[in-house]
Amino acid sequence: MAGALCVLFIAALSVCLTVTSASAQAAHEREPLVVTTSSGKHEFEVEIAKTREQQSRGLMFRRSLGDGDGMLFVHDEPQILSMWMRNTYIPLDMIFIRDDGKVHRIEAFAEPLSERIIDSGEKVTAVLELAGGTAARIGLKPGDSVEHPHFKSP
Repeated sequence: MAGALCVLFIAALSVCLTVTSASAQAAHEREPLVVTTSSGKHEFEVEIAKTREQQSRGLMFRRSLGDGDGMLFVHDEPQILSMWMRNTYIPLDMIFIRDDGKVHRIEAFAEPLSERIIDSGEKVTAVLELAGGTAARIGLKPGDSVEHPHFKSP
């Protein structure tokens, strides 16, 4: 009897955690974002991580990320930002972006599950995470532009 109750409890907990995880992912707003490189304009649909909780979780525990998807971590004030890949199972390109929407630096193919600190190296207001290899595929380089309402127009 006790074993059966334990199994039911574990099953209920598993369902609860799955629902919580799904609702946490669904809680992110999704917005269009355009990256302009020498190869043209590239459109993405990104989740917006603006609360401390959303930013702490980021893309952790995800098993895939579509070519046109990503996550934009936004901050009100320019600051040196640090990221890591703890509990992140997919390789990501991290694009550090200044408040005017210009790309400062790119960390290509950040290593899954790594706890190595990856920082912006300069004050920025956002980090865009895309599927690993996307930056190279679209020819993204420092100085290229990112269009989104978060960034100030030049």
